Amino acid sequence: MRVSAGRVLVVATACLVWVTGCETSTKFSSLMGGSEPATTASTSDATAPAEPATTGSVAGAATVPAGPVDGSTPNVLGKNPYDDLNLGKKYFRSANFGLAEKHFRRAVELHPRDAEAWVGLAASYDRLKRFALADRAYAQAAGIIGETPELMNNRGFSYMLRGDYARARRTLLAAQAKAPDNPYIRNNLELLEKTQRRGKSVN
Repeated sequence: MRVSAGRVLVVATACLVWVTGCETSTKFSSLMGGSEPATTASTSDATAPAEPATTGSVAGAATVPAGPVDGSTPNVLGKNPYDDLNLGKKYFRSANFGLAEKHFRRAVELHPRDAEAWVGLAASYDRLKRFALADRAYAQAAGIIGETPELMNNRGFSYMLRGDYARARRTLLAAQAKAPDNPYIRNNLELLEKTQRRGKSVN
């Protein structure tokens, strides 16, 4: 199945998001990892990055209305508020990462070329501390859309969650070189600095 340019070139909320290029699209950015831009959230508490913005966090996406879920719905491309992609985002935003993982996994099983679903799955694995699986999901997304700044941001945040600060810095700086104005990348670099200075881990 072909992935539309609007869905994979983002911000990712860049998720999307968290989670989405130099410029971020609201879809991908809704799955982006790390803290939200300073205009919407403070990064003063290094131990508690704002939830969410993509590789680990979700921000900016519209709330999915509550309602019955038809698990057999074949459309997982984001047009149906009850499809697996949107349900994954909904549960990720509410910090229910187990259910988010379940729906994102179903989304990629049905549509393996959907980069947004892979990013959501990777971000969910990050929050569940299943980092080997997160790496595999990021690799799948990269195979579809390439090493975008948003994807690199999410990976950098993932390394922060693991306590691998040197690798997080390298990855985030490489992302910033590609997208110097991306607020998620900038805030994650600031979060990394504060985390290392305080000697506390990222939650």
